[in-house]
Amino acid sequence: MTAPRTRRRTGPGWRVRLRRDRSLLLMTAPAVLLLVVFNYVPLFGLVTAFQQYDPLVGVWHSRWAGVEQFQRLFGDPLFWGALTNTLYLSFVQLVLFFPVPIALALLLNSLLSRRVKNFVQSVVYLPHFFSWVLAITIFQQMLGGAGALNQFLRGHDLATWDVMTDPDTFALLVTAQVVWKEAGWGVIVFLAALSAINTDLYEAAAADGAGRWRRLWHITLPGLRGVIVLLLVLRLGNALTVGFEQLLIQRDAVGHETADVLDTFSFYYGIATGDYSYGAAAGLFKSVISLLMIWGANKLAHAFGEDGLYRR
Repeated sequence: MTAPRTRRRTGPGWRVRLRRDRSLLLMTAPAVLLLVVFNYVPLFGLVTAFQQYDPLVGVWHSRWAGVEQFQRLFGDPLFWGALTNTLYLSFVQLVLFFPVPIALALLLNSLLSRRVKNFVQSVVYLPHFFSWVLAITIFQQMLGGAGALNQFLRGHDLATWDVMTDPDTFALLVTAQVVWKEAGWGVIVFLAALSAINTDLYEAAAADGAGRWRRLWHITLPGLRGVIVLLLVLRLGNALTVGFEQLLIQRDAVGHETADVLDTFSFYYGIATGDYSYGAAAGLFKSVISLLMIWGANKLAHAFGEDGLYRR
C-alpha cells in the first residue's frame, strides 16, 4: 500500500503574502494606475493608423483604411528625410554624448575633496532643470547672430558665424546642447555604480604596483561595464526618439530639411494638418522599429555575456 502523496509547500500562500506585503502594494498602486492610464490605455489609439480617422465620428465609425496610411508614408520623401535626420542625429549623439557622463563620473570620483566634488556636481546637475526654451535661449545669446561670439568677432574685424542658423553644423549644435543640459544628470547612475566597487580591489592593486591608469582599466571600467551595457541598450532602443521640443524650437532657424525628425514629422504632417491617421502611422512605425532595436541590442548584450535589460 503506497503512502498518501503529500503536497510540497514551496513558500507562504498568496493570502499570507498579500497580508505581509499589503502596505507595499498600497504604495505601488498609484504608480501602477498611472502607468496603465497613461501608457497602456492610449495604445488603443493605434487603431487610427489603420483608419481614415475623423474626430467628429470617432474611432468606432471612422472608415477602415488598412495599410493605406503606411503606403502613403513609405512613398513620402519627407518621411525618408525625417528618418535619415533621426538616425544621423542619434548616431552623432551616441558617439559624442554617451561617453561624456562616464568621463565626468570618473573625474568626479577621482576628486579627494568632498566639498569640491559636491560643488562640481551641483554645477553640472543644474542645467537639467532648465527648460529647452531657456537652454536654447542661452545658446542663442552666446552663438547667435547678435550673440557674444559674433560681437567678439566683429570687434576684431573678423568674419561672423551664426552657428544657430547653420544647417551644416546643426547636428553638432544639437549634441552640444544635449551635453550641456543632460550630461550632469547622467553622471548620477555612473557615480552610484562606482560607489558599489569594492575599494579593497584598488588597495590590493596599488600594493601590487598598479598605477592609476591600470587600476582604471582593470578595476573601474569592468565595474561599470554592466551599467554601461544596460544604458547603451536603452539608448539604442530610444535611437528614433531625438529631442522633440528641442528640435521643434529650432526648426524654423535651419529649415525642415535639416531639423525634421520622426517626432516633428508626426506633429507637422499629422496633428498640425488634421491628418491624424497619417501621424499615427508614423508614430507606430517608430515604435515598432524601436522595439526591434532594443530587442536586438539586448540579444547582443547577452551574446557578450552581459545581462542587458534582463537575465536569460
